[in-house]
Parts: sequence; structure tokens; C-alpha cells
Amino acid sequence: MEFPAYLATMPMHAITEIHGEAGLRERFRLEIQRFEPADRDRLTAALDLAGELHRSDRRVREPYLNHLLRVSIRMLHHYDVHDVDVVVAGLLHDAVEDHPAELAGTTAGDADPTEAALDTLARRFGPRVARLVGAVTNPAYAPDRDRNTQYREHVASSLDREPWARVIKVSDFTDNGVGVIHTTGPKVVSSARKYRPLVPVFRELIGRADTPLSDRVKQHIFQQLDLAEERFSAILDQPAPTA
Repeated sequence: MEFPAYLATMPMHAITEIHGEAGLRERFRLEIQRFEPADRDRLTAALDLAGELHRSDRRVREPYLNHLLRVSIRMLHHYDVHDVDVVVAGLLHDAVEDHPAELAGTTAGDADPTEAALDTLARRFGPRVARLVGAVTNPAYAPDRDRNTQYREHVASSLDREPWARVIKVSDFTDNGVGVIHTTGPKVVSSARKYRPLVPVFRELIGRADTPLSDRVKQHIFQQLDLAEERFSAILDQPAPTA
């Protein structure tokens, strides 16, 4: 497939709409040219693993891999992330949560495969990657409490002690939250309800001195959080219809 010369500057959702997964893969390839060959090999191996694990997964209208590519490209292009472990963890941030048994090579009769899946990531990509993925992996939630409340509590607690995991999670949030307008059907409202409470959480976490991003990047993220709140408000704060 032939791509336009300006693919490297196109907004990611425009690439998604026009060129699909192939376009996002090409954009990712262009973004990682800055790295040494050995690092490019690690990044490509992580993308291959993500593609295999999520090969049958969909996000409404698109392959799930598109989401993982956008999360990683955003970190590379908009957040100026040069840390290979962080980008690898971005590509694999849903692997343990969504496909732990497949990743770990366990069966349904085995014990909880989450730790085994994290061990597999540690062996293949290093313990730091496994730790970052673990920090953004949701735990099992108590059935007698509101899931969205538990999600917010988990994000705040888990990211409190992992500054680089904040970077991965806020890119994930941006794709899900700011990108909510690219979603269709009932998931629009459910996503807005899930992600809106995270806006102040991320604003505080990203503003911390130990969050490893430049002031310029932090200001960019704050603007994205403002945009997310505007979109959540448009979805959720509609006035009740009059009789």
C-alpha cells in the first residue's frame, strides 16, 4: 500500500479513518526510525506480539490493535518519549488484562494466570516492562461496588508510585476519552461515565514534579484533559427534555 508523504504529520484518527491499521503501522514504523536497530527490533517484536494476542479483538468499528498503535505513537510523537521500555509497555498495556492465559501459555484450569503473564513479559522484554504493564492492568473488581468508582480508585493508587506508567495511562485515556467522539452506539455514554471521573485524577498526577515529561508536553496533556471534559459534558450534561 502506498501512503502519502505527509503521513508522519497526519492526526492519528485521520490516519485511522483513511488508511486503517496499515496506515497506523506505517506511522509507527516512521516514528521508531530514531532508535538504534536493536531497539527497533524490540519495538517490532512487541508490536508483533500485540498483533497476535489481539488479532480477533475489535473496538466497535476497528481492530483493537489500532488503539494500541495510537497509544504508542502518541507517546512517541506528542509526548517526546524516547524510552523504549515505555513504548513497548504501551503496545502491550492491555495484553495481561485481556489475554493473560494466552500470553502465559496456561490453560483454563490453571490458577490465575496474571502473574504468569507478567513473568512472561519480564522474560521477553525485561522486568521494567512487566512492572509498567502491571501498573496499568486492572484488578478484579468487587461485584458489590460500583465498577467505575473502583476503576478511578485503582488508577489513582497504582499510578501514584509509577511515574512512567502515568505517561502510558494518560495516552490510553486520551485515546479513549478525547476519542470518545469517534465511538458509536451505547458505548459513547458508558465510556463518558467511566472516564470523566479520571480527568481530575490525571490533572493532579501529570502536574506532579516527578512525572517525567517536559512542561510543554504537560501543557499539551492539560489541554487534552480540558477537551475530554468538554466532550464528556456534551454527552452527559444534556438538559432533560421539556414536556
